[in-house]
Amino acid sequence: MPNKPCVAIYTDGACSGNPGPGGWAAILVYGKHEKELSGGEPLTTNNRMELTAAVQGLKALNTPCRVRLFSDSAYLVNAFNRGWLKKWQKNGWKTSKKAPVENQDLWIELLNMSARHEVEWIWIKGHAEDEYNQRCDRLAVEAAKAFGPA
Repeated sequence: MPNKPCVAIYTDGACSGNPGPGGWAAILVYGKHEKELSGGEPLTTNNRMELTAAVQGLKALNTPCRVRLFSDSAYLVNAFNRGWLKKWQKNGWKTSKKAPVENQDLWIELLNMSARHEVEWIWIKGHAEDEYNQRCDRLAVEAAKAFGPA
């Protein structure tokens, strides 16, 4: 499919306590169209919310796309860009220190979702000048509040 649509996805996760009530958010941008998604869990971690935001953003795409996924989570972006996921899989989902990889369920889901698309994983500085990152942060924090005190 040579003319896949190109979509930008901005993601963020938030957690009040770690673990604690958490929220995630994704904003999909396609041309002039934008779609906001958010949700949360009563007891989770910030990393799980960061990964969930990316999963949910990719799940929202109806057809295979070229995706530029922006995240302020080095954990998420580096796992793809630095080959951590390939190493973890090769090592039976163990880290270099032989510990089980945390959030394996979400990593597997991300691998499956991203295989459908051409994804470029882009790290952006959190809480800086990026309008979409700031919006995602607000949405994620609001979603977390539905599950407990901030």
